[in-house]
Amino acid sequence: MALASTIAGSWYPGSESEIRRLADSWEKQPPPEKSAVPQVPNVLVLPHAGWAYSGAVAWQGARCVKGAKYDRVVVLAPSHRAWIENRMVAPESAAVSTPLGEIEIDRDFLDRLALVAPVARNDKVHSAEHSIQIEYPLLQLALGSGFKVAPLVVGSLGADQMGMCARALASLVDERTLLVVSSDFTHYGSDFDHTPYGTDGGKGVRDKVAAADGFALGLIAKCDADGFAAHIRRTGATICGHLPVELALRSFPSGSALSCVQYATSGDADGEYTRFVCYAAVVGRVEWQKERDAVLGDEARAYLLSVARKSMECAVRGERFDVQKIPSPGSDSPVFRKMGAFVTLNDTTTGSLRGCIGEIMPMRPLVGAVVARAVDSALNDPRFMPVTERELANIRVEVSALTPPSPVESWRDIVLGRDGMTLEKDGHFAVFLPQVAPEQGWDLETTLSYLSQKAGLPADAWREGAKFETFQAEVFHE
Repeated sequence: MALASTIAGSWYPGSESEIRRLADSWEKQPPPEKSAVPQVPNVLVLPHAGWAYSGAVAWQGARCVKGAKYDRVVVLAPSHRAWIENRMVAPESAAVSTPLGEIEIDRDFLDRLALVAPVARNDKVHSAEHSIQIEYPLLQLALGSGFKVAPLVVGSLGADQMGMCARALASLVDERTLLVVSSDFTHYGSDFDHTPYGTDGGKGVRDKVAAADGFALGLIAKCDADGFAAHIRRTGATICGHLPVELALRSFPSGSALSCVQYATSGDADGEYTRFVCYAAVVGRVEWQKERDAVLGDEARAYLLSVARKSMECAVRGERFDVQKIPSPGSDSPVFRKMGAFVTLNDTTTGSLRGCIGEIMPMRPLVGAVVARAVDSALNDPRFMPVTERELANIRVEVSALTPPSPVESWRDIVLGRDGMTLEKDGHFAVFLPQVAPEQGWDLETTLSYLSQKAGLPADAWREGAKFETFQAEVFHE
């Protein structure tokens, strides 16, 4: 089912013919200077006001990717109507729709993102948010069809959660991905509680605002995430998409650069600058660097999920499981390396955990660890009643293949979203997989407090005398 646009006919025209007619008028503008636009851009920053105000500016950015081919478009947008803390929010639906047609949502990308970053699913948030919906018809005009979209409304992110989300994006986007960041720039006027240059409404106000935005755009052009975040804190700049912008900048490898190709304000038509909003179009190309390549590969992942599923089902039904009956990869496959593994079972009807047991140390071939722990997760997790045959159709299997754990000098060396962690103190022990903190939206100190309690210790026991080890996991699910 597609999530229908709630702003068509108000924020932008409500019919295909009207949309295309307006786009034709934008196309008559002189295009951006070729020197400012990379040959194949893969990053855009676009405004999100109604097209009567910002459409022409937005098109100057969107036209830079006209006719390009991307597998997916990831859209990062701010939230104007819902308070979202330490999470990004994706839609629940399978598609979004505009008067130009439907765009399929890249559920696979969003599922993989949710394993390493805090992502919730909520159609109501997306239905109410103009900043993300306004970009869809622009993308359809520029790219036609054949791409999927991964829309994310970005909430208020603490430093740890910002880092998790940035690392997750950097590890998942590829050369076939276009990243679009939705943001307007300075909102000036008393109703925005932002009048540092007075309220006389003259062009001098516009010039000062443009200079302030120019400073911010310079930091964006240099991909200076720290400088940009500090600028927002220091000046109180009313750049409504500053969090999505900062997130994008933090996901880029060092040495990246962007270019502003258009800037305008809503007051430019009549020269009235008592109350106005500013818009910019920014383009660039980023050469994404992966934090680490997958060890297993698609064939090995599919095999391990099949093995986990069949061994779980046989155990629940009281049947004998013979792993030899499942066609396996070649003898040199990584599934036969000694690795630790966890198998996690989730109830798809409630979205809740149904079982999770594993082994951290690499004691046996990965496939053997997965078989054993799939059975244990279904039948022997002491936190839950055994899985019943009736539940099997609603169980989603997730496998985490682990690197060997290694000690760290301090809890401050733990990187959320990347590291799993163990805590040991006074004979007590507990472990969290890397995906636990992203799933809960916790920062590092909150994560360690829950880890201490899981070990049977006071919530603050991690602060003194505890030993920590970290490991990484390749996580995949059905």
